[in-house]
Amino acid sequence: MVSEYAISFGIALVASLICTFLVRAGARRWKLVAAPRADRWHKRPTALLGGIGFYVAFIISYLIRRPADMAGDWLLISCASAMFVVGLVDDFVRLKPYTKLVAQIVICTLFTMFGLHLHWFASPVVDQAVTIFWLVGITNALNLLDNLDGVSGGIAAIAAAYLVYFCHEAGQPAAAQMSAAFVGAVVGFLFFNFNPASIFMGDCGSLFLGFFLGGVTMVNNQFGLRRNILAVLFIPVLLLCIPIIDTTLVTVLRKLNGRPVSQGGRDHTSHRLVALGLGERGAALALWGLAAASGGVAVMVHRLSWAVSALVVAVFILALLFLVIFVAKVRVYEPVTSEAEGAGRALLPTLADFTYKRRIFEVLNDVIIIVLAYYGAFLLRFDGTLAAPYYVAFLRSLPLVVGVQLAAFLVLGLYRGLWRYTSMSDLPTLIKAVGGAWVASVLATWLAFRLDDVSRGMLAMQAVLLFGGVAGSRIVFRGMRALLARFQDATPGSRRILIYGAGDGGELLLRELQNNRELNLLPVGFVDDDPAKHGRVIHGVRVLGALDRLAELASGENITEVIVSTTKLAQARSEELTRLCATAGVSFRKMRIALE
Repeated sequence: MVSEYAISFGIALVASLICTFLVRAGARRWKLVAAPRADRWHKRPTALLGGIGFYVAFIISYLIRRPADMAGDWLLISCASAMFVVGLVDDFVRLKPYTKLVAQIVICTLFTMFGLHLHWFASPVVDQAVTIFWLVGITNALNLLDNLDGVSGGIAAIAAAYLVYFCHEAGQPAAAQMSAAFVGAVVGFLFFNFNPASIFMGDCGSLFLGFFLGGVTMVNNQFGLRRNILAVLFIPVLLLCIPIIDTTLVTVLRKLNGRPVSQGGRDHTSHRLVALGLGERGAALALWGLAAASGGVAVMVHRLSWAVSALVVAVFILALLFLVIFVAKVRVYEPVTSEAEGAGRALLPTLADFTYKRRIFEVLNDVIIIVLAYYGAFLLRFDGTLAAPYYVAFLRSLPLVVGVQLAAFLVLGLYRGLWRYTSMSDLPTLIKAVGGAWVASVLATWLAFRLDDVSRGMLAMQAVLLFGGVAGSRIVFRGMRALLARFQDATPGSRRILIYGAGDGGELLLRELQNNRELNLLPVGFVDDDPAKHGRVIHGVRVLGALDRLAELASGENITEVIVSTTKLAQARSEELTRLCATAGVSFRKMRIALE
């Protein structure tokens, strides 16, 4: 059976390579190209309508090797083709957003009128409505992902590859074979669409991709009566984490920055990854990796018990939350140029200040970690099963454990420091807070329940998991901030500087420069006369060498200025610094701290 999938994949792949090549040649000949724009990445005219190539290739493969025992496939192909036509019309005449939405709802409604539903709800009306919403959502999700070379196509191919696996596991070889053909068609297109892309898919391609992914899982020889629910639920849901997060992030940040939500721009997740220094290829590969990881989580959920699956999904969602926080901090907007934008931007300091003072996100993170650590310890102790009566005792004691440990964190000083400055010096505080919280929760559990049906082994395991979660989350957050500071310029045209002195003063200066972007200064390294400090990394910035390397560093790193962080600079050393800066053609200033 696997050979059948490979043949369908191969036919679609070869057909896609040929068809996409021909479409690209035709688009160039007839001037159907996208000109470079300020809010887009491509720097040269690029052929359009690449979706025609992989759509035609998929149809060819389907007609040559149509599954004989598959009912409902004609309906799927017809509706997916209708969605392709809607996108094709939009590529030529630019339909209004509401016009496209109405057309999508009509097509999805027709698809569900013949019994192809999700079958999640007992009520046929509710189930049909949810199915329509699901299909429209997936269709537009893939459309929104088409903002960087290879992103939408790559994620669609990964999703379909997992669908081959899930459909095969569910005893649906016909649906698996059709998904394999889909993968081949999209992979063939990616040869031309991966950065630097020579052709774009357009809406005709992205709408077809999204609808097919949503619809193929509902089609089999019994019209959905024997479907793999996991293939419908987990794969699309996990893959939709990327476009959902991206859309939410863009919408919220545009509103906060006083920009129209409908305004296009380079502020999607992929663009933020590029701004971090990954490059266009690196950003696309990173998002492909996320899609592959989400599919891997779905496979784990499929094979593990639901009790363990709940923990796996929760940890994955928490990791995605940290990613959202990370990319949200990337600066992608130009300076404010209007009063309307200024009013929107005025919300940002307020929200940031509120977050800083209330420590809301830090507390919520710790609540989640406490719950996950307690639940994870329970699963480890009882081999992934919800063993009674221990599970009942677990549920009864969970609220008490969360409340006591959170209160202990507060009393023992866990929230006195700042995440962004977490270092080895905070280790004693972390040990004291976590250890004290665990002891307090054990005593509280003993007083409240006498440890009846509460496993002592589970409590011991929770101590280890709790420390790992609390300390790990802060280290990850600190590392992400250092990475952000290392790779992102302060603002366009920022001045690249060196800091002379890698001691306490240098660290203080670096923090100020990283936090105060209005200074328009980007620290790219330290210089220090102490050889023991060479090679060290301070808040993401490396000590590059001694002062005698100034001329070399200034030339290689495009340095424009040196800032002296130490207040104890000997006269001879100051004269040497003046001479070296003059030789290298850079200026220098001294940091001064004053009390008024």
